[in-house]
Amino acid sequence: MNVAIVTVGDELLAGRTTNTNATWLCERLADRGVGVERVTTVPDRIGDIARVVNEYRAEYDAVLVTGGLGPTHDDVTMEAVAAALGRSMEEHEDALRWLEDSGYSRNDLTEGTTELPAGARALHNEVGVAPGAALEGIYVLPGVPAEMKAMFEGIEPEFSGTPTYREVVVADEPESALLGRLAELRERFDVSVGSYPGESVRIAIESADEATTAEATAWLRDRVEKV
Repeated sequence: MNVAIVTVGDELLAGRTTNTNATWLCERLADRGVGVERVTTVPDRIGDIARVVNEYRAEYDAVLVTGGLGPTHDDVTMEAVAAALGRSMEEHEDALRWLEDSGYSRNDLTEGTTELPAGARALHNEVGVAPGAALEGIYVLPGVPAEMKAMFEGIEPEFSGTPTYREVVVADEPESALLGRLAELRERFDVSVGSYPGESVRIAIESADEATTAEATAWLRDRVEKV
């Protein structure tokens, strides 16, 4: 399963808010063996959101969109997703009923709170108010991290793939000096290899087979200068 993540918000693009949602989702999806192929941040504009969502839903098994939910003027994500799919926005009775069962009345809710794209499945917000939505492989989640995490955990079983096993070797050598050994590692073992230089070089070894990952890691550890 391959997915794309779209995070929405002018605050993210201005650097005033750190995009922790994307990092958290990438980690959780990777743990489930799901490949994240794109992480894209777009402004609070219907056209930009709709264009990216429409492009990604044609390319990936699922698209997760976070941010811009609610009834205020800059909460336009639901409307944008509806536009991407050519659907209208409608009052969602299940979302409204769930909120009423949680202690809210219609009069408590700001107009537009429970409007979702026609035909969407409501994703209930256990931590906040504004519901999310799922339709045609698109999952719309809140931008508030606590709300996003709680909502994703409710749909997490819908995301699955091939688990991978990852080990890291830390080498006290310049990255350029390791190139020959890394090339040989790739030739000997069916693994993916990434090297990340800093004060030392972190070499990540990953594959779908636990024994192969362990064997490749042991082979490399015997051939580098350790920190």
